[in-house]
Amino acid sequence: MARILVISPSGEVYDHDNVRWYDYANLAAHIDHYHNIGDAFVFDSSLKLLNFEKLDELPIDRVDPAAIDRLNAEYDYVFLRGSNYVHAEMDWAQAPDVLRRLRIPVIAFGIGAQAPVSGKLELSEATKTVLRLIADSTASLGVRGAYSAEVLNDLGIRNVRIIGCPTAFRNNDPNLAIRLPPLDRVRKVGVTLRREVSKTYAQDIKRYLTFHRDLVKAMADRFEVTLMSQGEAEEKKLALGTPEQKAAAMAALRDNAWADNWYLDEQVAGLYQGRMFYSDVVAEYERLVRGLDLVLGYRLHGNLMALANGTPAIYFTYDSRTVEFADTFRIPSVDVFSGQDFRLEEYWDQSRFDRFNAAYAQVYGQMRDFLVENGVDNKMMPPATQPQRKVA
Repeated sequence: MARILVISPSGEVYDHDNVRWYDYANLAAHIDHYHNIGDAFVFDSSLKLLNFEKLDELPIDRVDPAAIDRLNAEYDYVFLRGSNYVHAEMDWAQAPDVLRRLRIPVIAFGIGAQAPVSGKLELSEATKTVLRLIADSTASLGVRGAYSAEVLNDLGIRNVRIIGCPTAFRNNDPNLAIRLPPLDRVRKVGVTLRREVSKTYAQDIKRYLTFHRDLVKAMADRFEVTLMSQGEAEEKKLALGTPEQKAAAMAALRDNAWADNWYLDEQVAGLYQGRMFYSDVVAEYERLVRGLDLVLGYRLHGNLMALANGTPAIYFTYDSRTVEFADTFRIPSVDVFSGQDFRLEEYWDQSRFDRFNAAYAQVYGQMRDFLVENGVDNKMMPPATQPQRKVA
């Protein structure tokens, strides 16, 4: 099996291919630190698709010629963990100089571009250089969707394959399919939260937060709700903190300008205090979504983790990333800025999820082909090798 390197890991690896946050048991040391645990979902899922015997990180913050020579001799390839790297503010540190010295393939494992609300996407020369070096080192470069492929095409990079995201395929099931139960049998619902959002990418913050609040309240009125955070410090404290930390978190939320005395009303405050979930261990999110009947909301990877485990999910799209994910996998989605209200009954339609089922199978094949054509030893199974999974 392969000896591999990773650029931009997101957490520590244990039991070969499982990921949790660094020093996860020492919660007090990082409870005030925001880190998006969704990045760890992608890292964990990537490892679950690969056959390898050894894994190390490729540092890109320094150039050490002797160390790079050793890595060229001892490792088979390096992969860039899928994430939102193609945007105007990306800092690649010393990556261009490091990659110029590498002689092993660099696998772009589902990377994506981020479009601004207005104007043209402007990329640094470092970003353009990194993308071209990666493309030149491999048979193909893997992106999450059509917009990202278009951005790379405009840079003259033609060997692009749309492969979605490893999180979707983490269970190596080529025949996964979502089958909706009757809506009156739905009891437990997860709402994926993204309270913080940038005006650079979301066109109307007030509308965004209003829709966010109304979704939380509407689901709580009908179902047993779990609010699923992915790393904001206040939400972490409400889920895992001491009584003093929880009190401080609520005070900080009420004092935050985004709340403006309307988002955090009495009902939402009670839900934040009593129904919040957070973990620094990817496996705990997977256990959670397997026990839910529906997951919906604003988080790319929280929703995708649910779908990967056969749990229906609905996306709320608000920027180019969320739209691109929903388009790649044909996931039922709600445009936050459409001006339309959300009614769950309109989306609880098997034909909507059949479109996802068909797209999932197609993109699964693209991901497997991508790994094969780049000589990556992998665990992905060809179609029709497993019985189709159904959700009762």
